[in-house]
Amino acid sequence: MDLGKVFRALADDSRRRVVAELAADPEDRERACGSFDLPVKKAARTHHFRVLREAGLIMQRDHGNGSAVSLPRQDIERHLPGLLQLLSEELESGNPTGRIEEHCG
Repeated sequence: MDLGKVFRALADDSRRRVVAELAADPEDRERACGSFDLPVKKAARTHHFRVLREAGLIMQRDHGNGSAVSLPRQDIERHLPGLLQLLSEELESGNPTGRIEEHCG
């Protein structure tokens, strides 16, 4: 797992949200790519899933006229322990983008 690819993938709010939603599911269920509420068009959605797949953050399975994704939880935990917990906590906090609302000064 390439750390640079992982951080670049997670730098985008939409991609981070996909991983966070998958990480927050205690049953590690596979989800249809279209089930994520992302504020992007289909072409951008396809790009986001490709970036996550290439970073090793999701596994994608194509079926019929759609695709589904799942989280390679054990692999991520082995290489980046605690990352999925942080992403889950960020999602649960109501601040899924991780942006700090307060400003200095």
